[in-house]
Order: sequence, then structure tokens, then C-alpha cells
Amino acid sequence: MRKNIVAGNWKMNNDLSQTEALITDLKRESKTSNAEVMIAPTYTNLWQAYQTLKDNTIEVIAQNMHFAENGAYTGEVSAAMLKSIGIKTVILGHSERRAYYNETDESLAKKVNAALVNDMRVIFCFGEELKDRKAEKQDAVVESQIKNALFHLEAKAFNKIVLAYEPVWAIGTGETATPEQAQDMHAFIRKTLSEKYGSEVADSVSILYGGSVKPANAKEIFSKPDVDGGLIGGASLNAEDFFAIVSAF
Repeated sequence: MRKNIVAGNWKMNNDLSQTEALITDLKRESKTSNAEVMIAPTYTNLWQAYQTLKDNTIEVIAQNMHFAENGAYTGEVSAAMLKSIGIKTVILGHSERRAYYNETDESLAKKVNAALVNDMRVIFCFGEELKDRKAEKQDAVVESQIKNALFHLEAKAFNKIVLAYEPVWAIGTGETATPEQAQDMHAFIRKTLSEKYGSEVADSVSILYGGSVKPANAKEIFSKPDVDGGLIGGASLNAEDFFAIVSAF
């Protein structure tokens, strides 16, 4: 049975004191849930966040990592480094990493490989831009991103992979994806997985929605049969809003 997951991506927000304050608020708001709850602070605060939450059900995860184990990669962090401070899950392929840092399907395939070799779980992000949606090319774009980065893997690797669909056109643009549009794409993603790996694998993989989920729309989005949770941006920076989304399950 696949898991419900709500992951908060804090992006480049919150210094150490702000991180500690938000975690205090999260612990206060935290309650029994039918979903796994994760937060992804910035690199400088991962260790402190992990130490503060290591006895809590909230998992601390990383926003990114490099594909190399070590070497002359100034400013980068490896999977082994993350694991050494207790981090076991990493977000890869976020739309902002693709847009601002030119991450490609090929480089992301190498990152996925590195994470899996180090026995880490991956939240793998993908999704179409507005021009793709307007040209009705969203299925082709998403299918290509998934196949190019993941379809070299054996079926058993998907025990460690969570998918996160990000309609880039619905993030901070004023455009809004409907719950039905989210469901249609998630169903297409599961069908794409099934055609390659079979229905057992496809039905076991959690697929998160990452398109401006808020307390007001979370329940309707999460009620869709192929939506297994959310990758939350701005709303995850407010403990009350974040747990209102978690409580949608």
C-alpha cells in the first residue's frame, strides 16, 4: 500500500534562529496523521533540525545533492555527507533547480543513481511549463522527464522513489491547476510507470502534487485517487498552515 506524504520544501528561507522557531511551532502543531510528514530546511540548518526532531515523527530531508561522492565540486554536498548527519531522503529535480541551475534529465539520472547507491530515498520532481500546457504537450514533456531520468532503473529501485509532479505554470504565476487536472496527470504518470514496470510497481509508488497546495484546496486535491500527498512550498513556512494541509488526510 502506497504512503501518503506531505513534504515541506523551505527553499532558501530561514536562518538558524528562524528555523528553530518554526520547528518549535511545528512540534506544537504536530498531531497524529495518516501521512508521513517531512521538512527540507536549507543546508546550514539540516544538522540542527535533525537533532531537534530526531525523536519526532517529522523527518528532516535535503533539498538537493551532487552525484559525486567527493572531489573538486565547490559548494556541493554528497549523499554520504547527508547520511553522515542522519539525512535519509533528498529532493531531486525540483523545477527551480532545472530552471536556474540547468539541471538536465541526464545529470538527474546520475544524482538518482548516487542517492540509491547510498540507500537514500528520492523525491523526484518533474513537470511542464506554461508553454507546454498551452501547446497541449504536457503528457509528452512529463513522460520524457520520467523516462530519461528513471527508466534505466530496475523495478526494485522504486521502493526508494517518490514522484512529485510540479506543474511549473501553476506555481507563483497566478494560474491555477484544478484538482481534476492534477488527477489526470497523476493517472497518466501511473499509467506510464505501469507500461514499463507493471501495475504492481505503479500502484506502489507515491505521487505527490507540487502546485501551490494550500489549506483551502488540500482536502479536495488529496481526495483524488492518484494523488498521494503534496510537496509544499510557501505554505510550509507557517506551522499552522502546514499542519492544516497535513490534516487534509
